[in-house]
Amino acid sequence: MKRTDFRALSLGTLWQGLMRDGGSGDRIVPPTGFTAQLTLFSAGAMAFLAVFALALALATGRLADRWASELAGSVTVRVSAPSDQQAARTRAAMQVLSTTPGAGQPRLLPPEEVAELLAPWFGPDMPVDALPVPALIDLPVAGDDFDAQGLRLRLEAEAPGAVLDDHTEWRRPLVSAANRLRVLGIVSLLLIGAASAAMITLAAKAALSANGQVIRVLRLIGARDITIATAFVRRFTKRAAIGAAVGTLCGMAGIAMLPGMDAAGGFLTGLGFQDWGWLLPLLIPVVAAAVGFLATRWAALKMLGAVR
Repeated sequence: MKRTDFRALSLGTLWQGLMRDGGSGDRIVPPTGFTAQLTLFSAGAMAFLAVFALALALATGRLADRWASELAGSVTVRVSAPSDQQAARTRAAMQVLSTTPGAGQPRLLPPEEVAELLAPWFGPDMPVDALPVPALIDLPVAGDDFDAQGLRLRLEAEAPGAVLDDHTEWRRPLVSAANRLRVLGIVSLLLIGAASAAMITLAAKAALSANGQVIRVLRLIGARDITIATAFVRRFTKRAAIGAAVGTLCGMAGIAMLPGMDAAGGFLTGLGFQDWGWLLPLLIPVVAAAVGFLATRWAALKMLGAVR
């Protein structure tokens, strides 16, 4: 047998052996080493961070919606007067509120509820009766014909000392801040996806450079660039999916261990997932696999096209 025939036969045997692995030839990609560890770690770390960014976006969205609905659905009237006139002015304010168009039934908050509202500032043992605390009246907004400015003028004329607070001045900044936090959470998710794509691209290019000799041999026996790229795409997509799955599970476990809103005193504002929201993090490994597929395919085809 001639030397050239033996060389062609050996290369053909090599190509057939590589293609036996599922018909993809992905055994040319090193299963372990720096690129494998980098891909797994970066995908897992980014998925872990993505879980918390997603939880932040969902929690702030719920917070903004709750504040907007609760505060927009009622107004508060506070009545301040000397102790000997407090009861009379409170009755006058209640009379005005009960005849206001678009308003529901007014309710005078008992001293127990007032003490509960002031507890975060003065403590639970504060004697409300010993302090000049104004009377607080909760007024639900029941219709679209409710006129806050007209009610404010009526209270000034018919119930001196009664002041209407429709929560607009301090509600709007809170809702705006919550909406901005939600946008920041979404931007964080996009940045995490971009960083993952960059790291996977670098790992794929490193693997391609390390396997330059094998790639040249495959080209000698007629392998196309798309076939070689597919081998790297399959391996790196699998690595990205596995790393992201582990990171997602760790992130979901961390979210589950956070204290609830009641246990945290309302400080965390219910950070976490609720009901069907627990299914959303399961999409992170799928997205990570798609990012790994696109990033590796782009990097492989570009590098193979540049190196001839």
